[in-house]
Amino acid sequence: MTVDIAARGPATVAALSGEVDLECSPAVRRALLDALRDGRPVIVDLSLVSYIDSSGIASLVEAYQAARKQGTALMLAAVSPAALRVMQLARLDRVFNIRPTVDDALAVLAQ
Repeated sequence: MTVDIAARGPATVAALSGEVDLECSPAVRRALLDALRDGRPVIVDLSLVSYIDSSGIASLVEAYQAARKQGTALMLAAVSPAALRVMQLARLDRVFNIRPTVDDALAVLAQ
């Protein structure tokens, strides 16, 4: 699993890849919470996530709650089919703002 963080336009993009599981979810949590520290919206690119378990989902939920608490946005973009299935099972597809692409998420933030 890797996490690549980059400033892009009005947001910070956190691109996750590989398997997001119990072993690496603490690193994902730290990376997302660190990305939120500058107050910019965060877009989590999940296009290259091949697997995500409940601990990975919990990391996303914690980051989402932290973003709401500080009054900024956390959006998910390009969610892979494997990750989307888990989110749908947990009904989190109704909680997160999920956009089809990172560019679409950036366009929403620019409005």
